[in-house]
Amino acid sequence: MAKINAHSLTDTYTLTNGVKIPVIGFGTWQSSPEDAYNSVKWALEAGYRHIDTAATYENEEAVGRAIRDAGVPRKELFVTTKLWNEQRNSYDDVLHAFRDSLTRLGLDYIDLYLIHWPEPAAHHQDWQHLNAETWRAMEHIYHLGKARAIGVSNFLAHHLDELAKTQKTPPMVNQIFLNPHSPQPDMVAYDAAHDMLSEAYSPLGTGELLKNETIGAIAQKHGKSPAQVLVRWSLEQGFLPLPKSVHQNYIQANADVFDFELDEDDTQKIGALAGQGRQRQDPATFDFHKNIPFLTVS
Repeated sequence: MAKINAHSLTDTYTLTNGVKIPVIGFGTWQSSPEDAYNSVKWALEAGYRHIDTAATYENEEAVGRAIRDAGVPRKELFVTTKLWNEQRNSYDDVLHAFRDSLTRLGLDYIDLYLIHWPEPAAHHQDWQHLNAETWRAMEHIYHLGKARAIGVSNFLAHHLDELAKTQKTPPMVNQIFLNPHSPQPDMVAYDAAHDMLSEAYSPLGTGELLKNETIGAIAQKHGKSPAQVLVRWSLEQGFLPLPKSVHQNYIQANADVFDFELDEDDTQKIGALAGQGRQRQDPATFDFHKNIPFLTVS
């Protein structure tokens, strides 16, 4: 069992450039604009200070409105958004896309800006050059102070090795599909060896793990919900989880994870779930154009 130093939603990890990032983020993937607005307001009211969105989620504007309406001082917030595939055909495209995200969010700067995927469908043959040019623009944004930190999402080791050949500023974060079904130990170890924080999107296994009998039994043992066990597991693994819900009571409950610990038996049983259920997508074959409807059940 890993010991964690976090005791509340405002506790932080420290990135390599000294920027502090709250240990739990609130995710908005697959949230409609209406759901994103309501859920982000509820999350901020519940004490979350780290909000994660993306251009392709089509809810940045709603997230920005919720942030303004919640009235939390900007300096207390950590906001992440991501650069989508079709927005980065050139260096200038990246700069335009970033400005568009700022406008939609209604913010003067972003705390963390990520490349969403390493191999857009239209660039499977030249992703190395595309990523190098994209990262050059990301570095420019970072050095202007418009993004306090920059990183990647869904990158594998060979993508990062290639990027390292031209980068001047290393990525500070790699946001990947991480949960007990898909713990990606090799990728997590790579991130750690290269001083990147591993962020866990879909820490609840896109809902699959909420119905898992093993997780349910551990939750009952601790008097917690399956979601709380899964968020706690991410923290004890050293990840930064991004749980998502559109229900106010679940949003509040998912943050109540600082008053219990998983024991060695719990961790072993959770570890045995690896390889089951949904796994990470392969960036080389993932169908980015497949329509994924908004989900409102989590």
